[in-house]
Amino acid sequence: MGTQAHSTSPAQLLVLILLVSSCPERSSQSAAFCAEPLPPSTSLPSSVHSLTPGDVSVVSALGLSTTHRSDEAKILHGLSANILSGFNPDVTTLLPEQSNLLKEAEDPALSLNNNEWKLLLLFVPVDELSICPGQVSSAVDSAVYRVEEALDKLHEKLGRALVHVVVWGGHADAVFDSHGGASQCQQEEELSARTQNWHRLERAVLMTVLQESLGALLQRRGWWSNREDFSVVLQSSPTYIDSSGNSNDTDDVTGSSHLSETLIQLWTKLLQPMEAKSDQEGLDIVSIPCPSQERPYLLTHRNSNSQVESTHNTESQPTPLMGTSLSCTHKSPSSSVPTSVHALRPADIKVVGALGDSLTAANGVGAAENNLLDVMKEYRGLSWSIGGDSSLSSVTTLPNILRQFNPSLTGFSTGEGKATSTQAFLNQAVAGAKSEDLVTQARALVTRMKGDSRINFQNDWKVITVFIGGNDLCAYCSNTAYYSATNFANRIRDALDILHNEVPRALVNLVEVFYLIPLRRLHQDSSLGCPTWLINEICPCVVKPAEGSSELQALMNINRAYQTSTRNLVNSGRYNTRSDFTVVLQPFIRDVVLPLLSNGKPDRSFFAPDCFHLSQKSQALMARALWNNMLDSVSSKTTSLDFKAGVSAKCPSSSTHYFTTYGNSKSVYVATPTTAPSVTVPPVTVPSATLPPNWGSDFACTLTAPSDIVPTSVHKLRPGDFKVVASLGDSITAGFGAKAQNILQLLNEERGVSWSIGGDETLETITTLPNILKKFNPNVLGFSKGRSKRPNGFNMAVSGAKASDIPGQVRDLIETLRSNTSVDFEQDWKLVTLFIGGNDLCQYCKDRDSLSPKKYIEHIRDALDMLNNEVPRVLVNLVEILQIEDLRKVKSNTLGCSLQLTLCPCFLNPEENSEEMYEMKRINRELQTNTERLVYGGRYDNRDDFAVVLQPFFQNSVVPMGKDKQPDLSFFSVDCFHFTERGHAEMAIALWNNMLEPVGSKQNYNNFTYDRSKIQCPSEEHPFIFTRMNSLATEPTGLVVTTSDIVMPLTADDHENHVPSWTAAVLAVAGVMIGVATTWIVMHCRERRKRQKKQNLSSLEMKGTPL
Repeated sequence: MGTQAHSTSPAQLLVLILLVSSCPERSSQSAAFCAEPLPPSTSLPSSVHSLTPGDVSVVSALGLSTTHRSDEAKILHGLSANILSGFNPDVTTLLPEQSNLLKEAEDPALSLNNNEWKLLLLFVPVDELSICPGQVSSAVDSAVYRVEEALDKLHEKLGRALVHVVVWGGHADAVFDSHGGASQCQQEEELSARTQNWHRLERAVLMTVLQESLGALLQRRGWWSNREDFSVVLQSSPTYIDSSGNSNDTDDVTGSSHLSETLIQLWTKLLQPMEAKSDQEGLDIVSIPCPSQERPYLLTHRNSNSQVESTHNTESQPTPLMGTSLSCTHKSPSSSVPTSVHALRPADIKVVGALGDSLTAANGVGAAENNLLDVMKEYRGLSWSIGGDSSLSSVTTLPNILRQFNPSLTGFSTGEGKATSTQAFLNQAVAGAKSEDLVTQARALVTRMKGDSRINFQNDWKVITVFIGGNDLCAYCSNTAYYSATNFANRIRDALDILHNEVPRALVNLVEVFYLIPLRRLHQDSSLGCPTWLINEICPCVVKPAEGSSELQALMNINRAYQTSTRNLVNSGRYNTRSDFTVVLQPFIRDVVLPLLSNGKPDRSFFAPDCFHLSQKSQALMARALWNNMLDSVSSKTTSLDFKAGVSAKCPSSSTHYFTTYGNSKSVYVATPTTAPSVTVPPVTVPSATLPPNWGSDFACTLTAPSDIVPTSVHKLRPGDFKVVASLGDSITAGFGAKAQNILQLLNEERGVSWSIGGDETLETITTLPNILKKFNPNVLGFSKGRSKRPNGFNMAVSGAKASDIPGQVRDLIETLRSNTSVDFEQDWKLVTLFIGGNDLCQYCKDRDSLSPKKYIEHIRDALDMLNNEVPRVLVNLVEILQIEDLRKVKSNTLGCSLQLTLCPCFLNPEENSEEMYEMKRINRELQTNTERLVYGGRYDNRDDFAVVLQPFFQNSVVPMGKDKQPDLSFFSVDCFHFTERGHAEMAIALWNNMLEPVGSKQNYNNFTYDRSKIQCPSEEHPFIFTRMNSLATEPTGLVVTTSDIVMPLTADDHENHVPSWTAAVLAVAGVMIGVATTWIVMHCRERRKRQKKQNLSSLEMKGTPL
């Protein structure tokens, strides 16, 4: 959970990179960061506990991982040649030939010259442990046994040696390598492509468990210190390479700032502890320590001056009450099944579901005391909002409370397991999830509800609880724009929209994200024994900021902003458009009162062993508090949870039998501080059994005039300013089968009715984007007409095209525009619509390399670059690829429909919930997110007459349903895959309306309904087509959008991040420094090489390293 966020300060990192990037030979300048490097001892020390850095003659390492050996060797070389050589210029580096750990410890080279002091780093790589369920403990035990064997051998053979044992995490974001067993071990595929956050937690927990086990070994064996010339030390915390902030990993440590930071970690833990400092250091500064006269030695257990502290709080605690006694008199259901969500009694609920993160997945809830490995277990049966283990007398959860009213309740999770397991049922929470993952969870929940015979999807009343946000806060400081409050609310909105559009008879509990700040106290007192290092890794943005720092204030502000933004979302009335559906904000955990013992210390019994997740004791309180909130009126809900004071469960009263909603409470919602207007999404049905004579639209706009003067800025374009329309794409844009009545007509390309470029007839009979634009400018050029292949106007789409074909289509378009005498290439404003990707997705499993998301976005980028570089006065509509999964629902027992499997085998062939299906959904979403990053990354903001605007109406695709609740085939051609003229009309309206919505507040789902009056109009306040730049000056529908709200993280091909204004000045000065330093280094290196050539290091085996 969370992303590593700290880094060295720019000045310190510059110094270290210059040192590490100097010539390969040792330099007396390598300890320049220490003002006065301590010289070696005047005589060779006899005790390992009096060993200074200058006394070390040989540095070696054992146990280098097979996957990161090169990186580890570079770091070792940096330690020797660029740090220790500053204290002793004659220090040498030795690496035994790679083998198993015991054999490396037996290497005869290590025992050469026992008169020299040797520093040995014994690496224990965590990524070489098995991670198969049930094998973790045995894998850790085996690793510890191998270390013990190696240490015994070193103790037997070596004199004058200090061994530092390093738990090695490798690359923090790497996926575990189980030596070929990963595919067998990790069969339960997570529901989201964005679970890297949880992989970091698994890695961190394993590192911490390994750290503790090795610590116990060393303490049991007395640190192998029965001789004065030999000792073993376990470094204070695991070491890892955090490359999360580096897009370009280099082959040489010269340019690898993340390796330099890892070198700092390693060096710091080699030294005696410095003066006591708070662990809560600022996020932007990591000091580079130097030995001092008071603390001159390399660390051993004897000279560390540390005492082993108890990791338990010995104050006795009463046995926690996990069960609940509930004696309510009003338990009966309604006399008849209610049709309104505002008249819903507890006993009317038939189904429960939940979305969220590890708190709802119940990680560590049933963990044994101080058993960190148990935090990785998901005790879903004990989950506060969705668990159903045992009964209410022993396990307090919302379902167990509801079962007091309806024993036939279903949907709750039991036992342990991932979200994909059978026992998870409708608990679709995923450990490590952020708000961005809710859409995937919502779709999985809907699919499970529809496919389960125990659930009457149309008629059963459902309670769905949504709780998310902790991981967003943990990662906030790593990308403040991406994790903005607006983006947070929008991602929740997207998930709720899916439930609103697809789920009948539902009450959704949206639980407000809790205030995390009080939990920091658990990691500010080392006597509690909390694994603070682990939480620093998975939630750095919450735990690391110093008290009183600007980083902490920013965290507090965004925490409150998340709460406000979700209140505003619910208060907007967006989900109050149907009598059988509503969303109710449950704020019981808005503020948290941390439980304290009588001595004033936090009470760890309320938390899992990691002091971050919650124990069953706390989850029971949350369940009661949620239940009480559901009974509280909207205006008087409890907004804080005092863990120590406890919570008693309420009963429905005789006067109010119902769950409270906005519709049955006396008070109405009031937004804070701004209100988003209501958005009505009508039910997706055909208005009558008889289809209308055409799919035209009515036009009621009055502001149709172009600008008085032809604008020079794309951000001041009115619809009437467009002179030229064009399109790029595949068979959808070619109008493939749009008018087909049988399979023989399927191959006809009806370009005249194509949604984005067709110009047949008029808007009153055929709805297309050009026909809408003709109402503003009757002389617009470029639309296609009738039935034909290319060329047809400026419709460059080709049936069967993939992303790789788009650059070629752009080249054709540019040449056609230049050669057309009706087009003023330099002066005419052009609207180009690009929609591509369906064929890439449908054929992905046949050619994963050439159809990968990376290749897809490269082709799109190349095409947009051509337009940006060569065509003046252009606005590009980049329509986000649709979610193809739901096309699986479109079925018919016809010959034409059987073509589906041929057209899209990779989405239509896999079985439901199969690994292949999850892979395809992940790739689908990756194409969407990669497109978002490209557009929002600022790559196309370099011209005032050019813009690319992402139009996301297909981001969350909804298959239109008929009155029979089955897919409405009137939207689909005879192949059940391409769109009919009706489908094209709906796409045209959705695209046009997206163009009139601000960036950040665009509708991101399709609303395919028959309504001739759906076309929106420009207003006096907002007469322009919206771009990213002119959206910033507006107050859009919903929450206010700022620059930071809409900037997405970029790919490695773009700028890494927006940077502060002072960066240019700093970099200019740094550039001069680097230039001077580089010149000196080059000259110095030449002289050093001449001298170093004489030194023979032939005994060193350095395979796979640049040394």
